[in-house]
Amino acid sequence: MKTIAKALAGSLMASTLLAGAALAQTKEVQMLHWWTSGGEAAALNVLKGDLAKEGFAWKDVPVAGGGGDAAMTALKAMVAAGNYPTASQMLGYTVLDYAAAGVMGDLTETAKKEGWDKAVPAPLQKFSVYKGKWVAAPVNVHSVNWLWINKAVMDKIGGTEPKTFDDLIALLDKAKAAGVIPLALGGQSWQEATMFDSIVLSTGGAEFYKKAFNDLDEASLKSPTMKKAFDNLGRLKAYVDPNYSGRDWNLATAMVIKGDALVQVMGDWAKGEFVAAKKEPGKDFLCYRFPGTDGTVIYNSDMFGMFNVPADRRAAQAALATATLSKSFQSAFNVVKGSVPARTDVPDTAFDACGKKGIADLKSASEKGTLFGSLAQGYGAPPAVANAYKDVVTKFVHDQIKTSDQAVIELVKAINDAK
Repeated sequence: MKTIAKALAGSLMASTLLAGAALAQTKEVQMLHWWTSGGEAAALNVLKGDLAKEGFAWKDVPVAGGGGDAAMTALKAMVAAGNYPTASQMLGYTVLDYAAAGVMGDLTETAKKEGWDKAVPAPLQKFSVYKGKWVAAPVNVHSVNWLWINKAVMDKIGGTEPKTFDDLIALLDKAKAAGVIPLALGGQSWQEATMFDSIVLSTGGAEFYKKAFNDLDEASLKSPTMKKAFDNLGRLKAYVDPNYSGRDWNLATAMVIKGDALVQVMGDWAKGEFVAAKKEPGKDFLCYRFPGTDGTVIYNSDMFGMFNVPADRRAAQAALATATLSKSFQSAFNVVKGSVPARTDVPDTAFDACGKKGIADLKSASEKGTLFGSLAQGYGAPPAVANAYKDVVTKFVHDQIKTSDQAVIELVKAINDAK
């Protein structure tokens, strides 16, 4: 939080002078995002179409990179130069950082008119409301603790849904014996850490995950349970093909879609790729919770952070916010994206079996208190901590940290240094 505030402090005066010149057209929505895969682009087209009906042109500012790190670097440069976008795709703590730096706009009037207070779950409001003011519009709720499986390969090897971690290992062994790549993974830090979120939840349970990755409890972080989680990550790594390093997440998903690999551990944005490829759950692919995590949802939420743009651009911003949280858009967009609506009063009628399960799981986890922020995805802890976490996990996966004991030591040190 302090880093962004410090970096932007010197640019706020320049921002006021330059922002008006950045976009002369007031009937234009400039959107910075990292939705560049096929399924993501298709989902974004739903919003473009809705805004076009309202007479607003769309100015796309796509920055490739599934985890959003490159997009956030671009955003920081734009804001520092006073070139505020109408909105930017953002994740939890990053929204709060920019709000604390004083550069976010105010959507409260739109939020009151559209009833966001009652419709948006409290965990999402924690990240979209700052000091009583709505500064971001939640687009969806993703959950990361999913398995995506090619059904034809599953049938071929005689596999069944894995209920425990050992079941998963046995399933991967069957795929390996059949000459199929067992686990599709992209060797990028955010992908590896996203998978590790699920492994930690599976290994230690819901309360352990919360203590370690939301509360940053040091006793949990350095516990034997965390060591066992790293052991389990090491076991899974043995089932990845040799060419995984640097692979984009959607290319890993494509391996499962084509039947080149059996399973991917990934958030439900992966389902958007199956949808874009005209694949159906139950017929072409299977969606299961990561074994040992049923009943708990590790979530993240894409949000459109709205910046403090000049008055003549605020109508476009309000139109974007209204469209984003309309029930019709929430249904149409999330059906395509693979996620579930960010408001709880949207019917699941249009959703497929995986979407219906996602909506039901979110409702249940919210009611039971087992809805926890993903550390890998920017909802478990502030960015500095999340980056430290991702760095340790990726070093372990790529053998720069050799043992689980050393990984635990490095994790505790990195998180403490980042706090």
